[in-house]
Amino acid sequence: MRTLYVSRQGCYLALRQEQVVVRQGETLLDTVQLPLLEQILIFGQSQVTTQLIRACLWRDIPIAYLSRLGFCYGRMLPIARGHRQLVRYQQQVGFPDRLLVARQIVQTKLKNSRVLLLRQQRRRSSPALAAAIDRLEELSQQAHRGEAIDYLMGIEGLGARVYYGAFADCLDNAAFSFSRRSRRPPEDPVNALLSFGYQVVWNHLLTLIELQGLDPYLACLHEGNHQHPALASDLVEEFRASIVDSLVLYLVNRRVMDAQQDFEYQNGGCLLNDGGRRKFLRAFVQRMEEPLAASDGESHPRWHGLNTQVKAYKQFVYDPACSYRPYQIR
Repeated sequence: MRTLYVSRQGCYLALRQEQVVVRQGETLLDTVQLPLLEQILIFGQSQVTTQLIRACLWRDIPIAYLSRLGFCYGRMLPIARGHRQLVRYQQQVGFPDRLLVARQIVQTKLKNSRVLLLRQQRRRSSPALAAAIDRLEELSQQAHRGEAIDYLMGIEGLGARVYYGAFADCLDNAAFSFSRRSRRPPEDPVNALLSFGYQVVWNHLLTLIELQGLDPYLACLHEGNHQHPALASDLVEEFRASIVDSLVLYLVNRRVMDAQQDFEYQNGGCLLNDGGRRKFLRAFVQRMEEPLAASDGESHPRWHGLNTQVKAYKQFVYDPACSYRPYQIR
């Protein structure tokens, strides 16, 4: 089954017999067989004909309308569509299975952080990078033996301090200083970029979680409440280094961002200003729209990787014996 991503602006989606036809002006961009379609995600400004909407509702194919950053405005679902059974399965996942997934999440976050530092070390070696790479490997092994969620959260927090402690050595722009990770509020431009990028990815994951019918408040690692959709916080961990951190390093080291012009200081913190947000989001969307080869042999935008992981978690809920494998960069 295929997810149709419409990320170009000004597209027109219509129904032609049993096919979805995507055009931009007079240019034919894509055609997809309806029986092979699982969902349609429309980013930004595009139009869908009434005939196609009716056909999708008839075939139980949701259509989601999102901003270009992945914020969901809403979605179309047939009246009969429901996920009460899925949520019951999610509620019944036992602690041993949740603990195993929590271990996998922490280990993968540490390994992805380590891989990013390894890549930077090949470009610009330093004692701090070498020490952090070794320490992250040790912490990954400790996480593998974790028998309690609190212990795993402690390992994750320690790993984050080690990783961000070496992050400054990955920066090659004297205008951007970075000494530690700060969130509420970000203390400097690098922290502002990291926080903003994480929030964008987190919000898109929350959209995908809800589209798949999962309860976003039931997670394995993070503790959820009525104000914290913890499952999005679980799944964002595996994408921090591969999507956000690597993009921040690119924007800073290539001098795309300007430390003086793109940020503003208020209420004791540093935030992206309007121009800085536009600059960051333009680069972010461009990266997420890049086609990448997937395991099915086809090329999909980077957005597809997030959707694949949410669907993998859904499969874990249905069959915990399959466990869940977070996305790991190599």
